[in-house]
Amino acid sequence: MNRIDRGPSVRGNRPSVGATCLKFFAHRVTILTLTSLTVGSFATPLAMAQLTSTTKQPISSEALALHLRAKRVAVAPETRPEILASSSATSSTFNSEQGPGPGAIGPGPGCDLFPAPPSVGASVPLSYFGPSPSTVNPSLVGPVQLLNTGPVDAANGTITIPLYKGTLRGTKKTIWYILTDVDDQGVAAELGLNFSAKLTNASLAARTGNLDANGDIVFDKGTVNFAAQRNIVPGPAGAEFPPKSFAPGAIGDANYSPYVRIVNAGNVIYNAPMVAFDVDASQINFPNGHVDYSKVHDQVVAIDPVNMTVTLNLINGFSFGRPVWYLSMDASIPLAAAIEHNTYAPLMSKLLLGHDDSFLSPIERIFISTNGPESGDCNNPLRQGLSADLADGHRPNNVLGGIPTIALDYSPAWDAQLFEWTDDAINRGFRGQVREEFQILTFVQDGLITGPGGAKFGSSGFSINCPIVQRLD
Repeated sequence: MNRIDRGPSVRGNRPSVGATCLKFFAHRVTILTLTSLTVGSFATPLAMAQLTSTTKQPISSEALALHLRAKRVAVAPETRPEILASSSATSSTFNSEQGPGPGAIGPGPGCDLFPAPPSVGASVPLSYFGPSPSTVNPSLVGPVQLLNTGPVDAANGTITIPLYKGTLRGTKKTIWYILTDVDDQGVAAELGLNFSAKLTNASLAARTGNLDANGDIVFDKGTVNFAAQRNIVPGPAGAEFPPKSFAPGAIGDANYSPYVRIVNAGNVIYNAPMVAFDVDASQINFPNGHVDYSKVHDQVVAIDPVNMTVTLNLINGFSFGRPVWYLSMDASIPLAAAIEHNTYAPLMSKLLLGHDDSFLSPIERIFISTNGPESGDCNNPLRQGLSADLADGHRPNNVLGGIPTIALDYSPAWDAQLFEWTDDAINRGFRGQVREEFQILTFVQDGLITGPGGAKFGSSGFSINCPIVQRLD
């Protein structure tokens, strides 16, 4: 199949931050595993994992008309934002810097999951190959853009999407936000968003709001302090996770969650992460990069409140063996927010975890290695895990469950399932890079993988808001 051509690697920057000392994960990972997630259930066929938990009735035509006022067109920036390079090669303080961190196009195969062209190993040039099968059927092999509100820059691993300007009810303070997912299929199709039936079940962890005449949201509550100083002090070499101390770079109040239920338009639930709060356009006008991260979300590469667009960093991962790019916007605990360069969103803690693939589940699972291969940094094609992330600053190559085109049970609310390779597996040379949910579950069943510290494998008790953007293959 054809691949997207791309230019040189460019990576983001993170200015420095302070620390908050917490000892959390070494011996105290919250495990919410229920009977339905025992080892015996790991053999459940993939088809069962694709079942949606509920069927929502379509909203009225009047409500749909209100949502269509939110339709925006985002065009690619005239010039690519200048992203100040920040990586293990250029900085020794990447764990105490603000900003998105290194991008999806890393300096080696362990930090760059972009597929090779089909001409590799063939006796014909790339020009011989026709369109990939995914252009005919998105479920077939090949690239598919899933979030279709703006262009993906494959050379830099970013996406430019519409920026929205809402308000906080009562105070009239400005809330700058984006839209990525929605629980109504019609609205998703009209606005180019990801459809997630499971978001309907996230109401306990959602704020409320109403659409105004322009299609912008008037939020009832929820604020974020973007001036907080991100900082992580890793553990010792070879065991950098859990860190000795950490602090997130953006902190929401008790009422903040990226999910919002629109009361006056059919109770549709959006994923609407905040990217700036209580600032005017002149304070966040960074269309060419060089962003002030004391005012905006750390994953912002560029923001243009004149043309109402924002460019965001994309992150490497896998879903059922296929490389993907996704956004990382919020997390329900401070440690995850610090590592993910995203916003600590306390209201997300009300999501029901540990019930993936069950009735009324709001979540899908994300699998995060704590001690995957890290020797050789990005040059190691098997590189994976949180210790690797904290050692070299690049992302951990997490494994996501079902995404659109692969499964029916996608949710941007990912129930984190941290896993650890056993000493026996490491000593016998079995540790490697895993890329697929049922592969991991099989290794758990075989005793090669456990929860952190040898605990029972299952939900680690926190969630991350990671909207899917593109399937690369």
